[in-house]
Amino acid sequence: MAHGTGNSRRAGIAVFVALLLLTAVTVLASYVDLGLWNAVVALLIASVKASLVALFFMHLKSENRLVWGFALVPIAFLALIIFGTLVDTMLR
Repeated sequence: MAHGTGNSRRAGIAVFVALLLLTAVTVLASYVDLGLWNAVVALLIASVKASLVALFFMHLKSENRLVWGFALVPIAFLALIIFGTLVDTMLR
């Protein structure tokens, strides 16, 4: 076993457990009637889960600024698309 593998394995297991718990929270939140906030809560939980996957399983946590730029630009475009869609539907 290589040096430092134990910590990465422990972190991987912790992230896996966190993803399972967040999935359970998503399912439980779907049974609560929050009106328009249901989508907001679901998107927030999904964002946290996607961040955990990107940081730990895709090893983005230890990458340089260039890789971070390539990872964040599509997220910015996604935010623009979601915002534009919300503005369009709210004004109709």
